[in-house]
Amino acid sequence: MKQFIAAAVQVDSGNDKKENLRKVEQFIDEAAGRGAKLIGLPELVNFIGDPAGQFANAELIPGPTIERLGKKARQHQVWLHCGSIGEIIPGEKKLYNTTVLLSPQGEIAAQYRKMHLYDVQVTNGPSAMESDTKKPGNQIVVADTDLAQIGLSICYDLRFPEIYRIMALQGAEIFLIPASFTLFTGKDHWEPLLRARAIENQSYVIAPAQIGVKPKFPAYGKSLMVDPWGNVIAKSSDKEGVITAEIDLDLLYRIRQEIPCLKNRRPDCYHE
Repeated sequence: MKQFIAAAVQVDSGNDKKENLRKVEQFIDEAAGRGAKLIGLPELVNFIGDPAGQFANAELIPGPTIERLGKKARQHQVWLHCGSIGEIIPGEKKLYNTTVLLSPQGEIAAQYRKMHLYDVQVTNGPSAMESDTKKPGNQIVVADTDLAQIGLSICYDLRFPEIYRIMALQGAEIFLIPASFTLFTGKDHWEPLLRARAIENQSYVIAPAQIGVKPKFPAYGKSLMVDPWGNVIAKSSDKEGVITAEIDLDLLYRIRQEIPCLKNRRPDCYHE
């Protein structure tokens, strides 16, 4: 039997880095107090603002934010997924949008750089060019932990099922998907996409989200946790806070055994 409690933190990050981190630390304390052994934070957790502010508040990794969150991981002896932050690329004029998974010792166990950048123009909806300020990563990451195999991704990556299938084939049992989805797209797409990734890969999904009004659009919030059958097992309100749910890997193994989708694949027939 292998079960444990996981948590997703929903926050309204703004342009006050100190205040953002103060709130996040309080929510980490709350999640740990509720028994969570794995805690996920949302995308751009330490700063959301205009491009000038993004560069001014970006950091090397490791750096101040990751070191500070590492202390929290050590304090509570938890696996802490740090959402994402703007990572400085030495010698370049763009940043990475980077997520870090910290061990209970506060050490970096895995690091992932967002592969799919949010360059969109939606009629009567959001318009964004993340590639104006960010550089895409190029490596799929699955972290080997004593809790589970954990696949890392960020926000817009959710719309690209290929990387989740690859992570599942590499052993991922949980997908961590920190996000700052827009209200316009989130109300129609957020939950269906998360449930689809869970169902098609028979994996748990933990999706901590931003809430509140951001510089270009309101964020949707509605942080979710989904089991491998596609059931929503925890869902946030429209406020900042913490959700928790039990991760039951025995359930995951049973579903994968009874409906062996990953084993029944026909890669010999798949041609792009």
